[in-house]
Amino acid sequence: MKREAIIAKDAPAAVGPYVHAVKAAETLYTSGQLGLNPETGQLAEGVEAQAVQALDNLKAVLAAAGLGLLDVVKTTVFLADMNDFAAINAIYGRYFEGDAPARSCVQVAKLPMGALFEIEAIAVMQ
Repeated sequence: MKREAIIAKDAPAAVGPYVHAVKAAETLYTSGQLGLNPETGQLAEGVEAQAVQALDNLKAVLAAAGLGLLDVVKTTVFLADMNDFAAINAIYGRYFEGDAPARSCVQVAKLPMGALFEIEAIAVMQ
């Protein structure tokens, strides 16, 4: 099986020893995307702004692999506080309109850099 690392120029640099995504056969597996501004490396202010930035970062990673949001079949959303679920759903729905991908959403004890939102995705080349 062919495996290819994807590094997106328009997404923030990885904060650890990993790549933005890995393409294996016809499937792309993204690393978790935080709400980091790609130019400053700083987290956006608040969970809603972080969600928007993280989803924009996810779009940049997908684009670097020649894919888009319509190619996403599964996402996992990590929240620092499940009380933000409704606000996140509203933002998420603006990015994934129509037939949204399968999704899991979990509250976690802590996210890297004190983030409030993180998203990872699996996409398939069509």
